[in-house]
Amino acid sequence: MEEIREEEFTIEGRNSVLEALRAGKPVDKILVQENCKDGPIQTILRECRKREIPVKMADRIRLDQKSSTGKHQGVIAYMAAYEYADVEDMLSLAATRGEPPFLFLLDGIEDPHNLGAIIRTANLAGAHGVIIPRNRAAGLTAAVARASAGALNYTPVARVTNLSRTMEELKKQGMWFACADMAGEILYRQNLTGALGLVIGNEGGGVGRLVKETCDYVVSIPMKGDIDSLNASVAAGVLAFEVVRQRMGMK
Repeated sequence: MEEIREEEFTIEGRNSVLEALRAGKPVDKILVQENCKDGPIQTILRECRKREIPVKMADRIRLDQKSSTGKHQGVIAYMAAYEYADVEDMLSLAATRGEPPFLFLLDGIEDPHNLGAIIRTANLAGAHGVIIPRNRAAGLTAAVARASAGALNYTPVARVTNLSRTMEELKKQGMWFACADMAGEILYRQNLTGALGLVIGNEGGGVGRLVKETCDYVVSIPMKGDIDSLNASVAAGVLAFEVVRQRMGMK
C-alpha cells in the first residue's frame, strides 16, 4: 500500500485554513493558539461552530511543535484522509448485498491505531460500516488510514454528533444494539443474528452511560487471566467474529 504521510493532511495558516473550511473540505479538527482573539481567528472559530468541527486550544509552544512549515499563524487544521460516509449509505450497502445490517459503533476510541485496527476488523467481518462520534474520538487521519491496512477503501465510516440519538433512529429501522462491558452477559449465550450494531467503548471508561442505556444487550467476553480488560481493537475482533459465526449458522 502507498505510504500515507501525516503532513499531507494538515493545513497551516489563517487564510489557508479559512479557505478549506469555506470550501467544505473534510476537516477532522482544528488546533488554535489560546488567547488569540483577532478577527481571522474568530472567523475560523465561527466556521467551525457552523460545521460542528472540534476545536482544541493549545499554547504557542505546542503549535510550533506540531507545525511542519513553521508558519502556522496560530492555527493548524487536520484534514480527513478519506471522505466520511452517511449512515444511510451503510444501510443501502446492506440492502444491496441482501444482508441484515451489521454496523460497528465506537464510543470514545481516541487512539488512531485502535480505530484503524477496528476498521480493518469490521471489513474482514463483513460489516457494512463504522460509526464514530464527532467529539472526543479519533477521526480519519493518516495514521488511521495506515493502521486500517487498506480497509478504509472498502469500509464506509460515518461521523455523527450524537451516538445515542443515531442509535435511536436506527432502532426505528429495525436495528438492535449490543455493547461490550465486563458486567454483561456472556457473549456466547446471546443471539447476535439479524440487524445488529456492535458498540465498543474505549479502554479506560468503556461505553458511556447514555450509549449503554440505549443498547438492547450488554455482553462480556469471558476471561481467565490476571488483568481485567482487553485492548479495544482486540475486544472488537472477539465480538465481531462471534457475530460472524452466528450469522453463518455455525455450531
